[in-house]
Amino acid sequence: MAEAVLEPANPSGRKAADLIRDEARRAPDKPGVYRMYGEDGSCLYVGKARSIKKRILQYAQGRFHTQRIGLMVSLTRSMELVVTASETEALLLESNFIKKLKPRFNVVLRDDKSFAELMIRRDHRAPQVRKHRGAHTTQGDYFGPFASTWAVNRTLTTLQKAFLLRSCSDSVYETRTRPCMLHQIKRCSAPCTGLISLEDYGALVDEAEQFLRGKSRAVIGRLSQDMQAASDDMDFEQAARVRDRIRALSAISMENSVSAEGVAEADVFALFAEGGQACVQVFFYRGGQNWGGRAYFPRVDKADTDPEILSAFLGQFYEDKPVPREILSNVVPFEKELLEEAFSLRAKITDGRRVVSIDRPQRGDRKALVDHALTNAREALGRRMAESSAQGKILDDVCEAFGLDGRPERIEIYDNAHIQGTNAVGGMVVAGPEGFRKNQYRKFNIKSTDLAPGDDYGMMREVMRRRFSRLVKEEEEAEGAERPDLLLIDGGAGQLAEVQAVLADLGLDDILAVGVAKGPDRDAGLERFFVPGKPPFMLPLKSPALYYIQRLRDEAHRFANGAHATRRSMDIKKNPLDEIEGIGPGRKKALLHAFGSAKGVGRASVVDLVKVQGVSQPLAERIHAFFHKA
Repeated sequence: MAEAVLEPANPSGRKAADLIRDEARRAPDKPGVYRMYGEDGSCLYVGKARSIKKRILQYAQGRFHTQRIGLMVSLTRSMELVVTASETEALLLESNFIKKLKPRFNVVLRDDKSFAELMIRRDHRAPQVRKHRGAHTTQGDYFGPFASTWAVNRTLTTLQKAFLLRSCSDSVYETRTRPCMLHQIKRCSAPCTGLISLEDYGALVDEAEQFLRGKSRAVIGRLSQDMQAASDDMDFEQAARVRDRIRALSAISMENSVSAEGVAEADVFALFAEGGQACVQVFFYRGGQNWGGRAYFPRVDKADTDPEILSAFLGQFYEDKPVPREILSNVVPFEKELLEEAFSLRAKITDGRRVVSIDRPQRGDRKALVDHALTNAREALGRRMAESSAQGKILDDVCEAFGLDGRPERIEIYDNAHIQGTNAVGGMVVAGPEGFRKNQYRKFNIKSTDLAPGDDYGMMREVMRRRFSRLVKEEEEAEGAERPDLLLIDGGAGQLAEVQAVLADLGLDDILAVGVAKGPDRDAGLERFFVPGKPPFMLPLKSPALYYIQRLRDEAHRFANGAHATRRSMDIKKNPLDEIEGIGPGRKKALLHAFGSAKGVGRASVVDLVKVQGVSQPLAERIHAFFHKA
């Protein structure tokens, strides 16, 4: 992009009107971008123009369409101008500046996080399928965007069911000596242990790629032929395995299929504005399938028109994202032709594709897609306006503290409770934007018999394996499983390492786990946080995120301690007779009736015990020995 940066004037002591008149005299009659700065050096506004000189001259002459623009001009204390080769390049540069500087008087896209993609890595002899965010720096095939973690997880699960592709890391792959649980539940073909040849595994990878490129019917057709061939050869087990793969593919193909004829690659946008707020709903359609949607809430002013809002939004939205061939919307954006030219230029630079079109459908299936997005936008804005701003701000702080891509919808907090290893219980508490979800709480009675008393690491390992083995099974059986976005673990680096090991073994190492270690003398406010890949850190004492995490941890502690107390109470009330082999409910009742209590049974002799109905000589001796241990 050809640019020429013009030095800003020094307006020290001058009024805004004088400054802008001076800038208008010095500005070139060329396309470019201008930035207006306030007294404190913050950027007030970023704009682009076919002629910078003419645009600034309008400001100098006081041609303001709204009071907001007049206020912006009155606050301006300096300006910076950038000349570009064309208005198209100016539009691209303007979007870049707005996204970076977030000026006060611009329509600004907020909560803009990177989208998840699926990647089939091609730099390994056994290609791995996994979720991916960020730049395409690894050799492989990328598919997306997926609008939510749920959408990409669902598709990843389908790929595992249908094509049996590995999701483990290379280090786990290289050190594996036996198939993992994913192979046992028929979600991986186990190339790590040679249960499938690399050639056959490569054929599965190629089929998965074709499916993601929208050729699902061809893939299902070939699998149907394979199933029929296996059936003809009387290999019914193989036929059943292929049938299960076909079912998995058919289910997601029918669920995600798009009814609009010819919509192979498009993004659908719908803008709904009300009460000085706006929502833009976007849905992504790739390969004839709906890959999910997301609602955005850009910062707008009441004076902004719908075409202006959508135009600014689109420019910023695609500043760092691939542009599809077709963009459908319910509003014709301001300077539509210029946006099409800019997007086509960007698409040509990134992947050499043809022109990009922006359309507002008037009838048919395409309009139905836009209407569906508009309904979602209207409902999302209603929920947004009703949502507590304080809770949203706290979750944003949590995102920033732990590097999450978006507000966590499900947070799981874990704590263990025991007294010197006895009556050990693990507790799981669940929280979300709406508060604690008490119907989702779970307790885990520690069952392992080979754990040393007080082995907190072993207890946490058992809790994690039981919880997430169940999650894997629920996803396999499509039982509406909910993956957590964040795990908070009561403990430091050691506890966190055990959790990470279990998640990696189950193929769930994309779930973020954070260790919360108590401060010295267990002082609240001095907690240290352990995040994988980062050094331990503390949050500011008055941080709302810190208070929120303390609440979550205290709730988990309360729940685990309560479950432990209940179990301990039951243990105390347990009758000693329950521990003697050969005494069931009938004999227990007879003994208590004969001697009044367990203590009375303990004082009885073998001769007296034999007199009770149902008690033999060997059983009487065993009872007597139990109560008279040396």
